Amino acid sequence: MSHHESPSRVLDWSVQPPYLYSPYVATVRRAPHHPLVPLPASLLERTGPVYGEGDIGPLDHDLTKNAAKNGEPLGERIIVTGRVLDESGRGVPGVLVEIWQANAAGRYIHKNDQHDAPLDPNFVGAGRTLTDDQGYYRFITIKPGAYPWRNHHNAWRPAHIHFSLIGRNFSERLVTQMYFPGDPLLKYDPIYQGIPNIKARERLISSFDLETTRPEWALGYRFDIVLAGYDRTYFEEDH
Repeated sequence: MSHHESPSRVLDWSVQPPYLYSPYVATVRRAPHHPLVPLPASLLERTGPVYGEGDIGPLDHDLTKNAAKNGEPLGERIIVTGRVLDESGRGVPGVLVEIWQANAAGRYIHKNDQHDAPLDPNFVGAGRTLTDDQGYYRFITIKPGAYPWRNHHNAWRPAHIHFSLIGRNFSERLVTQMYFPGDPLLKYDPIYQGIPNIKARERLISSFDLETTRPEWALGYRFDIVLAGYDRTYFEEDH
């Protein structure tokens, strides 16, 4: 899952979005004009830094409690769980899973986010955890809101949670987004629609999970992440 190895892979362009996809306006400015040059990973990138259990706090996975605050964050509490899997369907242990997201009103705590929506003093919108021996992870958070992003007229991003996965060291990092089932904005979103393969696109949509749902407390969503193989999750480094 090395970022440095990705340019040398032979990408399946029936699944991967093109580097320049004009409905996603930012790609017009960012798309490379020359072929990518593969860069071999150095010994330093292969050996460190290494993340372990001691780096994860007891509340890091709970975005409703991991901020210095005086009360509960606003919005719909949800539980997001799943497994990180290899191409054979085996759980991958010890993966650092980080998430970040907008609050229930669709706003990030970031100086560049000036969306006309309230900040939540009880929600920072970021968390992390390690997968267990079977590759499972679990987060408690608030369902994020949609927000405008000025890509085109009346453009709104669907509700989503950003995921970052880090393996043995920081050079082995993959980033993706999780969406929610039934979101009407998905068909208008050029980031989501930029993935040409429908099945690959739909693998970014979580599923409602009644077993994870806690009665009278929070709805549960399942989002498995596959690192390689035919059912591989789409990662942003693939773009």
